[in-house]
Amino acid sequence: IEAEVQRRKQLIHQSAERKAIISKCYKRKHPEVYILQDSFLAPDFLEIVRYCTSPDAHLHGLLGYIESFSDKRIYRLPVFTEEFCQALVDELENFEQSDMPKGRPNTMNNYGVLLNELGMDETFLTPLREKYLRPITALLYPDLGGACLDSHKAFVVKYALHEDLDLSSHYDNAEVTLNVSLGKNFTEGNLYFGDFRQDPAPVPKYIEIEHVGARGLLHRGGQIHGALPIASGERWNLIIWMRSSAIRNQLCPMCNKKPELVEAEGFGDGFTETPEDDEPETVNLCSLW
Repeated sequence: IEAEVQRRKQLIHQSAERKAIISKCYKRKHPEVYILQDSFLAPDFLEIVRYCTSPDAHLHGLLGYIESFSDKRIYRLPVFTEEFCQALVDELENFEQSDMPKGRPNTMNNYGVLLNELGMDETFLTPLREKYLRPITALLYPDLGGACLDSHKAFVVKYALHEDLDLSSHYDNAEVTLNVSLGKNFTEGNLYFGDFRQDPAPVPKYIEIEHVGARGLLHRGGQIHGALPIASGERWNLIIWMRSSAIRNQLCPMCNKKPELVEAEGFGDGFTETPEDDEPETVNLCSLW
């Protein structure tokens, strides 16, 4: 356990080193995709955001714009245009084929890209979370800090034959997760969802949901879920783990204890340490899980 704790403490420093090298040496193929623009977003998504930011917005009205699945608070909605998805995947493939240093997206996926290392946090992901996603999550997940999701971890995962085919049951280190299918062409590979924050084994009752290109699934981070194997092609998914320090400062969602923090750079794991003046100074990692 101690060895794993030390490994995780080193991750943030290793990531910062890779990010510095990438910033200095990587030649972007599509530099325009690094700065969020309304033209990247599906018109129906922009309409949803307009509704959610209107004075009379409420949950029942929002549910008229998006798809709901069972009673598990899982929702599907349009997010990006297909043209943007194609350009982003092309950029990611260009990076994948470069000689730049690369980190694993998480402990379960072997293929993909950490988007903060690519330089997409400040100009793309943070405005996406703050301006567009938070009005939606405020209505869908008020009990999970949906109105005050103040940090994130974002990465892209790749599924392909002879690489990662599927993803085992797990839950996320997040209050709310957005999972967008970017493409390319693939068959099978549905997502499945079980119960909320329970032991994934033995397998409880699951529902399957098809991943549709350029559309995203919003779900609670603690929802047990996974991905069934693809049968052909490649699938790229954009995953954004969104976190609320107001929620997780009370209880770490991974170790289920009051978080014991170590300093981190960037967003860390989304915990904040509040000094005497009540202004959060840094974002930290929980050292226990």
